[in-house]
Amino acid sequence: MAWADEARARITDGTARVCVVGCGYVGLSLAVEHARSGSTVVGIEVNEARAKELRAGTNPVPDVAIPDGELAALRDAGTLTFVSALADPADVYVICVNTPLRDGSPDLRFIESAGESVAKVLQRGALVVLESTTYPGTTEELLRPLLEETSGLVAGDDFALAHSPERINPADTTFTIRNTPKVVGGLTPSSTELAAAFYARVCDTVVPVSSPRTAEITKLFENTFREVNIALANEMSVVCHEFDIDPWEVVRAAGTKPYGFTPFKPGPGVGGECIPVDPQYLAWRVRGKVGRQFHLLEAASDINRRMPAHVAQRAAEILNEHGKAMRGATVLLLGVAYKGGSGDTRESPALRVADRLAAAGANLSYHDAFVASAPINGVVHESEPLSDDAVASADLVVILTDHPDIDYAHIVDGAKVTYDTRGVTADLDAGALRLYRA
Repeated sequence: MAWADEARARITDGTARVCVVGCGYVGLSLAVEHARSGSTVVGIEVNEARAKELRAGTNPVPDVAIPDGELAALRDAGTLTFVSALADPADVYVICVNTPLRDGSPDLRFIESAGESVAKVLQRGALVVLESTTYPGTTEELLRPLLEETSGLVAGDDFALAHSPERINPADTTFTIRNTPKVVGGLTPSSTELAAAFYARVCDTVVPVSSPRTAEITKLFENTFREVNIALANEMSVVCHEFDIDPWEVVRAAGTKPYGFTPFKPGPGVGGECIPVDPQYLAWRVRGKVGRQFHLLEAASDINRRMPAHVAQRAAEILNEHGKAMRGATVLLLGVAYKGGSGDTRESPALRVADRLAAAGANLSYHDAFVASAPINGVVHESEPLSDDAVASADLVVILTDHPDIDYAHIVDGAKVTYDTRGVTADLDAGALRLYRA
């Protein structure tokens, strides 16, 4: 097809006009990376307030590491612009919108809206890539007909269509778009080839697969693997408590085996936009398409959902051991974000623990250098300074997020009692320091 050859030439030499629909941590990261490579990129951000910040050269997404001044520099160079609505045609469209769950089912309204916007300006020879995480079949069964019906073009014959699951790890400065292999599955071999050429401009390794469905389920498998193994670690930590065994010692010891074991850490549950959500897309699809449960996945999800309640119960037991009831106790929480080094509180298990402790009558305060304020049991709390007085005056200090740059040994030394749910104190002598880990 002549259009495919022309598209490949534009993509390869960097003259293809790129449109990224959705400028959250996935879309913004991708838009910046392609602009750095010399491509002309337009970012579509329907949230006008966020779009205004981006146009001003301000980064409104804290988990995307962009050097100060770079957004403004790319803007001034004419390689990166941001608008709140898609109006002009492009050569490459990448859809990076949110795909949340609603009442336990996939909510694809944002994909539909983005697809409709692309379809209105879609021209022959373009490449459309869906990066949003979703169930297998979405690209072919939802996005394809939507694009074809509105544009009058045929996917595979008139334009290329592919899925490439995002693999961005928020707040991770080690694994980036550049050095994380990119999976790509096109509707046709030509679609796969064009999508692979597009990502090869900013990714060291591109991994082609046979179809969009394969690419879609690859992402779900990756996060299901993580949820299942985290659930195993969480269940093991509960069992270790029953046997008076330190689960972190077990994790370290098992991790010395050079084959057949991958260390996963227990904690207060799982959070973020991916692990609590993505596997549910697969479970939902299996129930609807195959007519049965994905038993292992659903059991793992149940274990991880129960961990905040377990942690809250352990906190109450620890206080009781020291002659304190939860009601009226002063409890200091260290961290409310779902992961260390991030300010993201989406689906944060730390907040679910906090809700339970507050509902039980605890006088709560929290410190999180990445989260200035957070709702706890219906009341907005502000992060408080991590002072020696705050630590010493608390009846219980609970470590819920393993943020960096905190001297946890100093915290434990100054606290009446510490409950570590993240294993950041694994090298300390728990028995001598009023420290609990299981």
